[in-house]
Amino acid sequence: MEKIDTFYCDGRWVPVDPDATLAAYDPCTERQFASVAVCDASAVDLAVAAARRAFDGWSATPVAERCAALGRVRDAMAREAEAFAADLATEIGAPLWVSRQMQVPMPLRNLELAIEAIGEMSLETRVEHSLIVREPVGVVAAITPWNFPLHQIVAKVGAALAAGCTVVLKPSELAPLAARRFARIVHEARLPPGVFNLVWGDGPRTGAALAAHPDVDMVSFTGSVAGGRAVAHVAADTVKKLALELGGKSATILLDDAPLADAVQTVLRQCFTNSGQICAAQTRLLVPRARLAEVEAECAKYAQGWTVGDPVNPGTRLGPVANQRQFETVQRHIETALAEGARLVAGGPGRPEGHARGYFVRATVFSGVTPHMSLAREEVFGPVLALMAYDDEDEAVAIANGTPYGLSGGVWSADAARALAVARRLRTGQVVINGAPQNLAAPFGGYRQSGIGRENGRYGVEEFFELKAIQGGCTHD
Repeated sequence: MEKIDTFYCDGRWVPVDPDATLAAYDPCTERQFASVAVCDASAVDLAVAAARRAFDGWSATPVAERCAALGRVRDAMAREAEAFAADLATEIGAPLWVSRQMQVPMPLRNLELAIEAIGEMSLETRVEHSLIVREPVGVVAAITPWNFPLHQIVAKVGAALAAGCTVVLKPSELAPLAARRFARIVHEARLPPGVFNLVWGDGPRTGAALAAHPDVDMVSFTGSVAGGRAVAHVAADTVKKLALELGGKSATILLDDAPLADAVQTVLRQCFTNSGQICAAQTRLLVPRARLAEVEAECAKYAQGWTVGDPVNPGTRLGPVANQRQFETVQRHIETALAEGARLVAGGPGRPEGHARGYFVRATVFSGVTPHMSLAREEVFGPVLALMAYDDEDEAVAIANGTPYGLSGGVWSADAARALAVARRLRTGQVVINGAPQNLAAPFGGYRQSGIGRENGRYGVEEFFELKAIQGGCTHD
């Protein structure tokens, strides 16, 4: 078992003498693989102070030099792609195919896009007699989740550093391995001391101390709605800038002319990949009532192909959910759906056959789900799809928009113009038409309780700037 008892501060690894430690468990075996120190308020003070000291120098560093440093980080990450995949299999149970297609390539691309964005961005513009200047916001607290540990770290840290901010990262205590490897890479990339710092701990202690710290200028948080509310509350006393990427209950609308087989296979993939632990997962499939039986049959057929097993096994499509708490949460949602009258099409409660241990969940599909049911409104964060029938497009759009969330959505139709018209009516931060691939250069974020702000590419970098208007600052050519 690994003992993680140093945090990264001011360019070096500093021993922690914690009042508490947190256990990290392998979700396949339920065995503890690491003991993680909890950094107290004094450790947070040291990390924030280091970031504050480094800010003036880093923000004044020429963009080309910042880009070169981030390029070294990106290249080192690429060299260690398989090591990151092994880390993720251990700490969250991500199958190797998920790591190789998503968990590792996404942060690599995101870092490339941040480098490109800051290199192309105009930091000063003229508006009549004013000079408008983009300036880095300052010291950023980045608080990241366990479901996409590396991607969320890079999406925040890469964009913030590109903008000229300095960072204190608090990664999820449940997924420490990829975060530690990333920190080691940053150290070897020779960034100035204090530009990047890392503290370990949980939300109520370390995260709260970081978000409340008076010398932190901005908090960028990804996690649950409850976690986002807690961060907003503790950050409010010092009126910090906030970026919150929270939950979702995304719906795909299957229009009556859609190709069913392609649509069902793709939606199941969008729902089940990473064991459903994707905030933008398409977890509701809205189906014309006349085609519901046909869709149920397709779902039952294709759900069988989601083989459950060890994440390092090449034949595994569905690994475990990441931890015991999430396993219990998903099981509770499945039991509640049955109790409320939803009809089981595939999967169901309990572990799959042959898996007496590990946080494995069956690939599950329910039908007969109505808008008042918990399964139609609450985020499960597991491989559970809800089929919901509708009678016309207006009803489908109303159902899709009828939750407190607004992170993602989808539309399937043989008519591209019709699909686009429906997509425009969905109150979400992004819409996927006919299973189009993700574009990391496009903004990612949500409406309503799905969060505040955007990540990825130029839009993600722009979150880490303040705008200064200097009246009379323009000189005539």
